[in-house]
Amino acid sequence: MSTFNLPDVGEGLTEADIVEWKVAVGDTVAVNQVLVEIETAKSLVELPSPFAGVVTRLHAEVGQTLPVDEPLIDIAQEGEAAPAAQAAATTPDDASPGPLVGSGPVADAVKRRPRVRSTTAAAAPARPVAVVPPEPTPVDRTVAPSPTRPLAKPPVRRLAKELGVDLAQVPATGPRGEVTREDLADFAEARLGTRAVSAPAPAPSSGGQALSAAFGGDVWQAPEDSVEIVPVKGVRKATAAAMVGSAFTAPHVSLFVDVDATRTMEFVKRLKASRDFQGVKVTPLLIVAKAVLWAAARNPQLNASWVDTPAGAQIHVKRFVNLGIAAATPRGLIVPNIKDAQELSLKELAGALEQLSATAREGKTPPADMRDGTITITNVGTLGVDTGTPILNPGEVAIIAFGTVRQRAWVVDGEVVPRYVTTVGGSFDHRVVDGDQCAKFLADVASILEEPALLLD
Repeated sequence: MSTFNLPDVGEGLTEADIVEWKVAVGDTVAVNQVLVEIETAKSLVELPSPFAGVVTRLHAEVGQTLPVDEPLIDIAQEGEAAPAAQAAATTPDDASPGPLVGSGPVADAVKRRPRVRSTTAAAAPARPVAVVPPEPTPVDRTVAPSPTRPLAKPPVRRLAKELGVDLAQVPATGPRGEVTREDLADFAEARLGTRAVSAPAPAPSSGGQALSAAFGGDVWQAPEDSVEIVPVKGVRKATAAAMVGSAFTAPHVSLFVDVDATRTMEFVKRLKASRDFQGVKVTPLLIVAKAVLWAAARNPQLNASWVDTPAGAQIHVKRFVNLGIAAATPRGLIVPNIKDAQELSLKELAGALEQLSATAREGKTPPADMRDGTITITNVGTLGVDTGTPILNPGEVAIIAFGTVRQRAWVVDGEVVPRYVTTVGGSFDHRVVDGDQCAKFLADVASILEEPALLLD
């Protein structure tokens, strides 16, 4: 029997979520056949089989989070028998006949002695010990709660605390023996004496009315099943941790500039009609990416990172640009990057952007494509947003926000004319760069959008 443990498919990952099993117990698999699709803190990854044989056990269910190096799947290789002891637990009662695989108790191969019946529990023979513990017996939820800890929902406990009521004194009428809101309301009404002694007793009121009387007004409660609880895991969990770390580590400074992008839009139109760009997707983002690369070459301190070392803090200025493009996917925000983007021609850069976007939408971006980024672009304009104050990708000094391009009234040579205008924003790590350096970088980006011919210099 060979056990395949969950590997670290990225650098320093500690866990992954099971998204979809591609095999089932009893399946015969070959080397490099895809076994499972997992979601790491980076992306979706398909894991190939390192063994050939028969699947005997899946150690995790879909949706489960599994730590790295924990058992993922058992495979019986050629010459190895699938353990019969595991078959009974994983093969459903109504399953069709197949290999005896799985986990759970099974009869011993040795002949048993005849069972001796007895009316006392002590005389009953001991059950055989299972190889793998059976599923735990479901807890009987109807058992009355412990007197020291009355059963009640959190909102009821909160109300009881506010009213100064000991829940242990409240008669419980809930179906599971819990104190309901109505129970608390009736108890509080009786204890607080909300009814006048000389007044005739009113008709019995509901619990909600009793609470209203106790609090002097209506008490709103969210309807049941009106809140969706979404577990934080995978890409969302990693993004949240990274953004919190970045926001509270790097002091952000943000700048904005309105840009007349009319010539950029004309340039994009010409590229789309060009024979050299046939079959290549060309968008204004291509020109923005080229503008960022051009500005980074003129302002290298923006293409850097702040590094804390035992000897003290250092600034690492990069002589290469791994250009990150923030991509919104169904599983959350990811930032894959184009390695050595400064070496690419305009056409090559267009192809790289198209491939990056397609891979991200499919959720197939490999972890390696999201490491070692140096500077990032977030294209908020695709959502109709003018600009924003993006949070830095951890380890980077600059991130550029490219807003939507739309026609606006613009003054040219003293006349108001319609022009294609956009807003470019940026956030920068103020530990590494000062405001004037940020402004120069952003102005360089804007100058290319205003006149793409500068790229020919």
